[in-house]
Amino acid sequence: MELDLELYRRDIVVSDEPRVRLSAIDIEPGEAEQTIVFLHGFGGRATQWKHQLKFFCEGNRVVALDLRGHGASNKPDSEYTMDELLGDLERALEALAVPDKLVLVAHSFGGAIAISYAVKYPERIEKLVLVSVSNDFRLSPLIRLTFRLPTAWLEPIRSLVRRQLSAPAYVLKKFYHATLSTWNSAALLPKVTVPTLTVMGHRDIVFPQASYQAVTEGIPNAQSVTVPVSAHLVQLERPDAVNRAIQRFMEPAPLLWRECGPKVQLTRERPWLKHYEMGVPPVISLPSQPLHRFLESAARRHPRKTALIFFGRKMTYRELDDLANRFAIALRKLGVEKGDRVMILLPNMPQCVISYYGALKAGAIVVLSSPLSGEEELAHQVSDSGAETIVTMSRFYDAVRRVRDGTVAPHRMGLKHVIVTNVKEYFPPYQRLLFTFLKEKEEGHRIEVGGEPNVHWFQDLLKMQPGLRLDVEVGPSDLALIQYTGGTTAVPKGTMLTHRNLVANAIQVRHWIADAQEGKEIILGVLPFSHSYGMTVCMNLAICLASAIVLLPTFVTKDVLKAIYKYKPTFFPGVPTMYTAINDYPGVRKYRVSSIRACISGAAPLPIEVQEAFEKLTKGKLVEGYGLTEASPVTHANPLQGLRKASFIGVPVPSTEAKIIDLETGQDLPPGQIGELAVRGPQVMAGYWNMPEETAQVIQDGWLRTGDVARIDEDGYLQIIDRKKDMILAGEYNVYPRDVEEVLYEHPKVLEAAVVGIPYEHQEQAVRAFIKAFIVLKHGEKATEEEIRRLCEERLDEYKIPERIEFRAELPKSMVGKVLRRMLAEEEEKKRDEKH
Repeated sequence: MELDLELYRRDIVVSDEPRVRLSAIDIEPGEAEQTIVFLHGFGGRATQWKHQLKFFCEGNRVVALDLRGHGASNKPDSEYTMDELLGDLERALEALAVPDKLVLVAHSFGGAIAISYAVKYPERIEKLVLVSVSNDFRLSPLIRLTFRLPTAWLEPIRSLVRRQLSAPAYVLKKFYHATLSTWNSAALLPKVTVPTLTVMGHRDIVFPQASYQAVTEGIPNAQSVTVPVSAHLVQLERPDAVNRAIQRFMEPAPLLWRECGPKVQLTRERPWLKHYEMGVPPVISLPSQPLHRFLESAARRHPRKTALIFFGRKMTYRELDDLANRFAIALRKLGVEKGDRVMILLPNMPQCVISYYGALKAGAIVVLSSPLSGEEELAHQVSDSGAETIVTMSRFYDAVRRVRDGTVAPHRMGLKHVIVTNVKEYFPPYQRLLFTFLKEKEEGHRIEVGGEPNVHWFQDLLKMQPGLRLDVEVGPSDLALIQYTGGTTAVPKGTMLTHRNLVANAIQVRHWIADAQEGKEIILGVLPFSHSYGMTVCMNLAICLASAIVLLPTFVTKDVLKAIYKYKPTFFPGVPTMYTAINDYPGVRKYRVSSIRACISGAAPLPIEVQEAFEKLTKGKLVEGYGLTEASPVTHANPLQGLRKASFIGVPVPSTEAKIIDLETGQDLPPGQIGELAVRGPQVMAGYWNMPEETAQVIQDGWLRTGDVARIDEDGYLQIIDRKKDMILAGEYNVYPRDVEEVLYEHPKVLEAAVVGIPYEHQEQAVRAFIKAFIVLKHGEKATEEEIRRLCEERLDEYKIPERIEFRAELPKSMVGKVLRRMLAEEEEKKRDEKH
């Protein structure tokens, strides 16, 4: 996938009077060999270095500035003298914490700034590269005459060549008279003492050819390269040639032509890299940006593109960003400060996305809570996180009010503000009218909150605020989210995820879908955003890609199929139960599900039978992935187009490492052996909220112990055996539930299956358990225990055969559809207690 430079933009304040912000593209890999700073010329912009930034960012930190008045930087009515420009560069390098030694690369008049800087600070410049730099920037008589015209006349002329000139007319005029026309290199060139390379195009006629050569001759020991078939913008016209020239110059020893190119290291420690698809990088460079910059970037680049589709109502990225800005200001006026916790208790709806990104823009920490949470669980999360503000739907208001009043549980409540929204607020007009008269009161959406202190309607808050961007400094290491674990663990813990964690995981998944096209994808958003999987792989990924999200509050098979038929989504992140339901739906083919190109299944093991049936139905690719809340959550996935291995969750995503450790000793195990999976990468959490001891147990030397039993093969592909806690001790054998479940799924009548260990009642056998299978049959099917057991006897060792089989209408699931074996075991234990 093409590297999106806009994700790496940063703003730096370089002057207070007037207040001037420079925009910089700053790409920094984990371990940078050196830092390269790029300066554009008169009328240019940072993105004129796009080919060089993408080429050199692997292994190097690369920074490209938009000069004052140019590109995305502020355009003040200042003098644009060389002193101003040089001061901007000095302060920008300081604000960006650029190392003491750097390589400076400049184009055209940017070279004049670079030369001045190299003379002033020779100790800082490791090497200097000057591209199409003249010793005299004397323009043609006609252009010189043009710059004598009134500024009001110049702007219409500039608009004709707007693509070539990224600064307004008043900036260009002042810049020309203050610096361009007056700069004289004669006194400076002999003082350049750093190693220098000059690059020029052999057809460059912007300035006389002799003036380019004069720079090479004027700088002691300067090297020179002339690039054939190129003119003034040689870095854009012949990027590969320019990249080779710079790379040779930067290397300590000369390189042959065949040795030039990006450096990709395939190490023995990461055998999975050779199975990456073309275009998937082994390592990603993380932007030093907070997560909400994704939305601002998408709104700037694709303002009219659809961001959200909700029951037919469409919202553009410009609208979404504006509403998030308004919500951020509203929160600040309610007293929410940086680091305060804002809880969001909403299903997938526009208000959820608005409040999520708005809270982040305000500098708050989001606490995502599931709409399916019970009141005691909600009370615990409010108390434990210290959330003082909650955004909720009118249907949930009574429960929130009881939590706020402290009548649910003995926890100390701290809710100060309740923001209420109605699901109909972003319905299309006709649907809102129907909902108001037919469903609103009946389903509990209509409430009265008038007169209740500190209770606010969502829309009222938005209408009272200006759509301005808040100036809150939020860094990559700041907390963005507290996400409570649930479903597979008995005691929920608050997982602390930073902006860096969430940005990293969104970019990792984005690069994994190598053929994804920015601004053109449509993502089916039915996974709940209140779960880390839905939040990252649906919401954050979509906004990172400037894609449209089809929002569905709940998974109802028919509604999902209607949405697929109408909006033709290209990417459908889901869980196995969703794909199973679609496979088994009567007449599914009439919904034309073939628009789906790619699906990543997570949260639970993907049965092979389900995978194959879904791919046959859609002609798209469905691959199994893996993750956990503590890792934002994605750590592994199978290649969409490359080698897939049945029953394997794939390989680590970019910038992620994995290993297997002994269940008892924690020592590293070789490929093929079964142990506990440990992962390391930029997406791994900062820790558990207010639980330092629990954090120390799972994060050791940067490695996250997942609690999952797994093995890695020689290619680096990982196979999850089962949860460590779900392992069944059947006699003297360890049984992993998935081994049995995969066989049960092979039966043509079985829709869903779950296997748990039930302890024997006798005291002497308390440490042993028998195997019980819970089965849901496909619609209209009937089966007996005997025929299910016969299949197991044919396919399983005797000690793995379920002793008991129970048919059910449904299985207990988490909010993302993951079967909760723990609840099945608890139900059996409760039955036994009641019996005695």
